[in-house]
Amino acid sequence: MQLNHHELTQLKEQILTQNPEVISVELNDTIKIVTSDRLPYETIAKKLIPWRKGPFQINDLLIDSEWQSFIKYNLLKPHFDLADKRVLDLGCNNGYYLFRMLDGKPAKLTGFDPSFVYYLQFLLIDRFVRSGINYELLGSDDLLPSRDRFDLVFCLGVLYHRSDPIGTLKKIASTLEKGGELILDSLIIDRTEAVALTPKDRYAKMPNVWFIPSIAALENWLERCGFCDIETIAIRDTDEREQRKTDWIAGESLASFLDPLDSARTI
Repeated sequence: MQLNHHELTQLKEQILTQNPEVISVELNDTIKIVTSDRLPYETIAKKLIPWRKGPFQINDLLIDSEWQSFIKYNLLKPHFDLADKRVLDLGCNNGYYLFRMLDGKPAKLTGFDPSFVYYLQFLLIDRFVRSGINYELLGSDDLLPSRDRFDLVFCLGVLYHRSDPIGTLKKIASTLEKGGELILDSLIIDRTEAVALTPKDRYAKMPNVWFIPSIAALENWLERCGFCDIETIAIRDTDEREQRKTDWIAGESLASFLDPLDSARTI
């Protein structure tokens, strides 16, 4: 069920009126919250389906998100240092990665995402976590060098959704302090040449995919936008352990996006 803007606004007000008693918060692979209050968090959470990133658990309620987001986070974690840094998660969804970053003692955590539903998911979880994270209903086009300055930017699963990936990378570069870092995650095409795939209509049933580069093409894009010291951390397939259909999403997931006779190919 898709809520209209008025219903979402009412839901926001309902979330913000909650001031729950929190017993404990664990910022591990599953973000676990224990509360003694009897709040309508299960009803609210189900109204906010789909939950793409997670998982989260509030008392006995497991919000089993489509993505097991800890797999990607744990892969990246050894490669960055958050201490005393101003950090941006661009396209932060419901803030799962930002919540996980709290233990790294950053100076400031900011998330940009224009989706109001994901923002409400963040608000619901943050009523318990009380993180101090700055969540903005903004996208990459809203980055302003005069306002936004960061030491570390995460751009995970966003670039191939942008019709102007070069422009997006230039925007990110313009907001990074000298010596700043970008952690970038993208779909890639398996080619040695510096080429990019441009789907005619859809890619793996996704209509909003514009360019899927090879590693060589992606490195060229980054260099032409002013980045240096580029390192490939990992190349890996997405499998059904990481992305799968659950009761907490609407519609299809990875299994429906792949060739049923050959999971190495898309549908």
